[in-house]
Amino acid sequence: MAYGRTFWLNHVVDPATQQVIQQGTPQDQDRFNNIEEGVFAGDAMALEAIRMARLLKDKTDGLTGEKKTVELTNTQKYPFNNSIQTVSLATSRNTQDYTVYAEIVSYENGGVGSIEITEKLLNGFKIAFTGAASRVVVNCYIQGGI
Repeated sequence: MAYGRTFWLNHVVDPATQQVIQQGTPQDQDRFNNIEEGVFAGDAMALEAIRMARLLKDKTDGLTGEKKTVELTNTQKYPFNNSIQTVSLATSRNTQDYTVYAEIVSYENGGVGSIEITEKLLNGFKIAFTGAASRVVVNCYIQGGI
């Protein structure tokens, strides 16, 4: 139920004639209780908004995540590749249900192929590329799992 506002009017009397120019809003139990109910409802709604904000915060914690820059090197000739490397996380996760987004910053001497994230653990994961490049620099953005 929506709060019913009261638009209050001053009681105005002509001082010379004592005639009522404007009837003021009565000040009685019904109107004062309406104010109290409105204040109570507003307070309850604010508390529910805070509760929902905390719930949302709990669900989104870890989404800002962390960023790691990794340099991968390959000393083998294509189609072979030994670029796999272990990446340690600054913050251990509570679950392995986190996401690693990889952004290629630079590469040398051949193509990158694809970036593969494997063996995710609570404190790290492995990363490699599949192409013929000799060196690939990757920014890893790790989100979730907290």
